[in-house]
Amino acid sequence: MPIKYNISMKINTAEFIVSNSDASKCPKDFLPEYAFIGRSNVGKSSLINMLTNQKKLAKTSGRPGKTQLINHFLINKNWFLVDLPGYGYAKVSKKTKSVFQQFITDYFENRQQLVCAFVLIDIRHEAQAIDIEFMSYMGESEIPFCIVFTKADKISKTKIDSHIAAYKKSMYANNWAEMPQYFVTSSTENIGKEALLQFIDDVNQDVFKNNNNPI
Repeated sequence: MPIKYNISMKINTAEFIVSNSDASKCPKDFLPEYAFIGRSNVGKSSLINMLTNQKKLAKTSGRPGKTQLINHFLINKNWFLVDLPGYGYAKVSKKTKSVFQQFITDYFENRQQLVCAFVLIDIRHEAQAIDIEFMSYMGESEIPFCIVFTKADKISKTKIDSHIAAYKKSMYANNWAEMPQYFVTSSTENIGKEALLQFIDDVNQDVFKNNNNPI
């Protein structure tokens, strides 16, 4: 039986704040941050727009690699949604890709405000080595993250279950004790929106409750 979520979070405001390629120049506010990252063309911008109830907050494009900077959006005046460049098959030069990797690494390893990252994976495909490798980096670096499977409306539930099982098997084979928490989503069908927002709201409540300064 599916879990029912009672949404206590409603996104009332979503405001673009800044884009940059230097983690040290990100907003100085000590507010909790949730970073979204995934392989190019995984549907990241569409997911962000679905979560925030806005059609054009994050720019969508048929061209992979459109997001090339660290983008901060202030949500409800009390937390940041961070849109990061995709990894993998973006049609950019090796030099540009190297720059991406450096400032993404700097962000993940030095950003104190980051409380959780969401690693987006296209559920239509079986376990991809590049996704397993990226999540292994996150685990080895002790960066908290959840998995967000996207485009769930494109395949059957049987295939969804099969592909998730394949990811579990691959992660266990790579010395994971257990698979991180995951969500199954579809931007076109609004699938998974409630679960993701509930998770963020729960974490935010813990963060603010345990520290007068959020972080």
